[in-house]
Amino acid sequence: MTMSLFRRPIDMRASTTSRFSSLRAPAAIAGALFLGCVAAALTFAHPAAAQENPASALRPPAGARVAIVEFDDLECPACAYANPILKGAAAKYRIPWVRHDFLIPAHNWSRNAAIYARWFDTRGKALGDEYRDQVFANQNYIYNPGMLSMFTQHFAQAHGIALPFDVDPQNKLAAEVEADDDLGKRLGINQTPTIYIVMAGVKGPSYIQVHNPDKDLYSSIDQALAETRR
Repeated sequence: MTMSLFRRPIDMRASTTSRFSSLRAPAAIAGALFLGCVAAALTFAHPAAAQENPASALRPPAGARVAIVEFDDLECPACAYANPILKGAAAKYRIPWVRHDFLIPAHNWSRNAAIYARWFDTRGKALGDEYRDQVFANQNYIYNPGMLSMFTQHFAQAHGIALPFDVDPQNKLAAEVEADDDLGKRLGINQTPTIYIVMAGVKGPSYIQVHNPDKDLYSSIDQALAETRR
């Protein structure tokens, strides 16, 4: 589950997210957060749902043979720790990185953040991904829904965007978040992040689950790429 190391007020007079971006936990603290969140995430559970095999439910996007597929929660410290690792791997191998929302029930602002991210997606997928990256980078300072709203306003202003009072008046974006969450439940996911390397056009198993992105992500991608060349 999440924890907040810093509870002091932030000067919200800054007109960009740069003030937030500079407030990042040192690597040692981030690593401790990662280990702590993984241990805690294992304790949460959703109601039982019909199990679905990742091999049948998850595929690389059209035109790709290998992709990273992640189920994450924007309030989860382990997801924040893994985020730059996944981003770096996707860039190095030039493979798609597909993000799915999977909400931890006790988190009080991750659902709102997921909806905001999808609203920014409508302005450009790169902008939505940048918003997610910035939320993760500044996660320790976004410790309640009010701070998330303030952070999001600053992010929008920094990009010259007018953020509407209600970004999802018809609940379409919320429905997309819930569809992702439902998929995660059907797959039996019970922790965040849950990371798969998925493959297309292979004879054997079409996915590899990455349990430790620090140690196993790059080797798993190498294995997947080798499988698709056979």
